[in-house]
Amino acid sequence: MRALGLDVGEVRIGVSTGDTESHIAVTVGTIDRTELEADLTRIAELAAEREAEVIVVGMPLSMNGRVGPQAEVTLAFIDVLAERTQLTIDTIDERLTSVEAERRIRQSAAPGRGKRGRPAKGSIDAGAAVLILQAWLDRR
Repeated sequence: MRALGLDVGEVRIGVSTGDTESHIAVTVGTIDRTELEADLTRIAELAAEREAEVIVVGMPLSMNGRVGPQAEVTLAFIDVLAERTQLTIDTIDERLTSVEAERRIRQSAAPGRGKRGRPAKGSIDAGAAVLILQAWLDRR
């Protein structure tokens, strides 16, 4: 089963792809947020290009595991996404994925660094999407 992973943020959406056969998530990149319809269209295009059967969205739960304000925004996004696609939408706890993605980028010698050696925000978002999807694949 092929999947598309999303790290939904206010400025960008990190995107990854993977499948349950290889159990490996890889980065696709980011979608710069413009307007909701354009964002949803681009997600649908990416899902179709990669023949995804499921979209996995990171759920930004509070540190205590509860649904806070940011998770409410993500749930509203998921509701609209579900209206626009026939694909299954699944969620997974994404607490600290951006922190972990930034840590991994800093430790690597890979390109994608922003000013003053700090990882570019898009790299962090894409990396977080990989961690989200990888966690989902690992649980399958």
